[in-house]
Amino acid sequence: MSIKSHIRTIPHYPHHGIMFRDITTLLKDPIGLCTTIREISNRYLNMEIDKVVGIESRGFIIGAPVAYQLQKGFVPIRKQNKLPAETIGRDYQLEYGSDRIEIHVDAIQPGDRILLIDDLIATGGTAEAAVGLIQDMGGEVVECCFVIDLPDVGGRIRLENLGCKVFSLCEFEGG
Repeated sequence: MSIKSHIRTIPHYPHHGIMFRDITTLLKDPIGLCTTIREISNRYLNMEIDKVVGIESRGFIIGAPVAYQLQKGFVPIRKQNKLPAETIGRDYQLEYGSDRIEIHVDAIQPGDRILLIDDLIATGGTAEAAVGLIQDMGGEVVECCFVIDLPDVGGRIRLENLGCKVFSLCEFEGG
């Protein structure tokens, strides 16, 4: 089954010039969803990982079932003011503005080995901020995993320049 063939492209969303890669078409297909979770989980079965961290919101959809398959805990990284307990946060730049993500201060312990998951890596700003939060807490990012990589936008290289390993299930040319 081709994961890439199950991903819809929506031109000019959310802004003109953006080619939005929509995984809802992949997720609604039972074989597509199962294949995605199985392929990611199988990659990490024999790696030493303590927790799976998912970035809001599509990283939750992929990350939680992967954590379940790996029998590891799941930690959400959310947008500002969405988590109920004490948090730390980081600001980051998007292609079309800026935002802030946060994590609970007790979510990661020093030395925890973390698998970071999101649906897509584009410019890498959100993932870079997430890596920074994990490292601020003393965690070690084992790998950053994405369903989709947009290599022409440069996010993978940005994360690799931070010393992170990066994996994706598929790539799309362009932005």
